[in-house]
Amino acid sequence: MSESEHKVCPRCGARFECRVSASCWCAEFPALDPVEPRSDCLCRKCLEEACRHEKQGFTLVELLVVIAVMAILAALLLPALGRSKQSAQSAKCISNLRQFCLSAQMYWEDNSGQTFTYGGFATNNGEIYWFGWIGNGPEETRPFDPTQGALYPYMGAGVDLCPSFDYSSSQFKLKASVPTCDYGYNLSLSPIGRSPVNMKNFGRTSALALLADAAQVNTFEAPASVQNPMFEEWYYINDDPSEPNGHFRHDQRANAVFCDGHVAREAMVPGTLDQRLPSQRIGWLSAAILTPQNGPDY
Repeated sequence: MSESEHKVCPRCGARFECRVSASCWCAEFPALDPVEPRSDCLCRKCLEEACRHEKQGFTLVELLVVIAVMAILAALLLPALGRSKQSAQSAKCISNLRQFCLSAQMYWEDNSGQTFTYGGFATNNGEIYWFGWIGNGPEETRPFDPTQGALYPYMGAGVDLCPSFDYSSSQFKLKASVPTCDYGYNLSLSPIGRSPVNMKNFGRTSALALLADAAQVNTFEAPASVQNPMFEEWYYINDDPSEPNGHFRHDQRANAVFCDGHVAREAMVPGTLDQRLPSQRIGWLSAAILTPQNGPDY
C-alpha cells in the first residue's frame, strides 16, 4: 500500500489525503506550474479547477474568426470615419465663407452699397487683390500680405483656408511663397477693367453668389507645363466657359456663399470637368448663380 500523508489545500483550506507514490489521484492531472510555493499539491477540487484554467486559450480557428470579425468591423467603420472627416472639413469651409460674407456686408454698409474691387492693381512692387497683396517675382516665391485686403479690417486676423483644398498634393503649385486664398470672388460684382457695382441695384441677393470654392488648372507657369498640368488657387469665379474655375472639392460639390449670407452646395455643370486634371474636380459653376438677377427676394 502506498504511503500517504494528510495535507491542507493552500487555496481552499480543506484537509485531504495525498499519496506519496505515483498512484496518488493527483497523478491523473497534468503537471501545473508552481503557484503556491508552500505546497506541492492541491485538493482534488482545486486541482481540477486549476487544470481547467491552465487549458483555457484560443484555438487557431477561434483566432482566425476573431481576426475576420475585426477586419469586417474595420471595413465598415473606415468609410464612416472618412465621411465624418469630409463633413467636418465642409463645415469649416462653410464657416469661412459665412465670415467672408458678414465682412462683405459690413463693407457694403460702410460704402453705401458699393462692392469691393477684385484687384490686380500694381502697387508697391506687387499687386493688390481683394484678399491681400502679392509681391512680384517667380511663382512660389512671392511675398504675401493679407492685411492689405479689402475685408481685412472687418475680419481681424482673417479667415482660415479651406481644409479640403489639398495643399500637400504633388499636383499643386503655390502662387506665392505661402498659401494665400482658395475662394473665388464673383466677377459680376467687380468686373475687371470697370468700376465695382452697387448692391442697391440688385434685388435678388439670395440668388447671386458672392464667393465659392475656386481653383484653376495651370499649364503655362513653371513648374507647371502642358506635359505637367498642376492646379493652383484661383481668386475669382465667372461664367466664362474658356476658364473653368469652380472647385468641387467637397464630395463633388462646391460650397458657395450668396450675397444674402446663406451657403449652398453647388454641383458642377455636366460635361465641364477640366480633363487636363480630372482628379481635382475643377469645372464650371452654374451661370445662374453668377449673374445678377432683378426682382425681389423670396
